[in-house]
Amino acid sequence: MVSLGIVVDVYASYVAIGDSQTEGLHDGDDKAGFRGWADRLAGHLAAVNPGLRYANLAVRGKKVGEVHAEQLGPALVMRPELATVVAGLNDIIRPGYDGPAVIGHLEEMIGSLSSAGTKVATLTYPDVGVIMPIARRLQPRIEWFNAQIREIAGRNGATVVETDRYPVCTDLRIWSLDRLHLNTLGHTLLAAGFAHGLQVPGSDENWTRPLPPRRVPSLPVAVAREARWAVEFLAPWVARRIRGRSSGDGRTAKRPELSPVSAQPADVSAEGPAE
Repeated sequence: MVSLGIVVDVYASYVAIGDSQTEGLHDGDDKAGFRGWADRLAGHLAAVNPGLRYANLAVRGKKVGEVHAEQLGPALVMRPELATVVAGLNDIIRPGYDGPAVIGHLEEMIGSLSSAGTKVATLTYPDVGVIMPIARRLQPRIEWFNAQIREIAGRNGATVVETDRYPVCTDLRIWSLDRLHLNTLGHTLLAAGFAHGLQVPGSDENWTRPLPPRRVPSLPVAVAREARWAVEFLAPWVARRIRGRSSGDGRTAKRPELSPVSAQPADVSAEGPAE
């Protein structure tokens, strides 16, 4: 497709692989179904090509080695024109993190898909210490990971959505209460970021704009929020790690095969920031 002299790819098939963010956690619920940024990106793509077929192989709780072992093969069999590969954060936040091994898995996935003729898009991670102060010590891992992702993408012609470059990506109003998953606004913004990075017609840079200013909570309110978060989300997460359990145990992909897309993309400005 040619627009104003710029050649734009119009994708006929898209496969998303990854973990809970790509599955779409906290953009909807288990009863009604999760949407998420990958579904929303498929909506952007389908608005340009109504014949788009889309599969989402992501499963919550998966570490990058599991994503590699369980999702890359099926994705390659589908021979998609576009794939998104987003994984690694579940490894980064766990004890025993092996950075080179994580990057090795990602390089193999991105490289294999690229070699098969698939356009690949991925992302860098924002500063987790701003989102979860208790996780500030993990920021060196994030920064190293992001640098490696950029190098892998450069070697393979992949697109990178650089969430670490924009303050809006650490605004708590785009994150769910657990601070590990985006909320509906966050998923909407990230989908717009991928659409812009892939130069999907109609996309723009609006997703990078900061949200309107808001009142900073008092110290007692902030401390109370941290205590609530620790009890409601941190403690159960630690308990699962101790038991060797994962939120993805027994779960399968929500869209295991390529199928038509009917949903249309949400306007970035359509939903106000959560308080």
